Amino acid sequence: MGLAAVAVVLAAEVPARVGNEMRTKEFLSKLEHDRIVQVIREAESKTSGQIRVYIQRGKLNADPLTAAQKKFHRLGMHKMSERNAVLIFVAPRAHKFAVVGDKAIHEKCGEEFWQRVVDVMRTHFQNEKFSYAIVEAIEEIGRLLAAHFPKESRSSNELPDEIVET
Repeated sequence: MGLAAVAVVLAAEVPARVGNEMRTKEFLSKLEHDRIVQVIREAESKTSGQIRVYIQRGKLNADPLTAAQKKFHRLGMHKMSERNAVLIFVAPRAHKFAVVGDKAIHEKCGEEFWQRVVDVMRTHFQNEKFSYAIVEAIEEIGRLLAAHFPKESRSSNELPDEIVET
């Protein structure tokens, strides 16, 4: 499947309150979709890198890291010319998420960067600041991408900016 090219991927579980299983529909209703898409566009305007957000509907039958890697591949994110795509994968019903960065971006930032992104997201998710968790992660990832993969005149938006929900 070529997933060996996908570098660091950190998964985290957001502790659920006992008896409080969040439905994906409820999570999605709390997301500020337009704001998230706007932040993706702003981040990508400064870089050749690509950022996608994927929301897993329903149950998650696999490890979030494995699921995120497979989704990264299925979305064609490994085909970016500079290997600098990042996927933020969220499975609200399972209270889990993962952040997947392709080979080139991981080589530039290392494990510590991904751990910081995940830690900040976890804190916001625990406080039910779902949009803020995603927005802050996109902004942080965007700054890193812009520093290492600045936008060039020939750079194009290779992937859609919309949140993927399936």
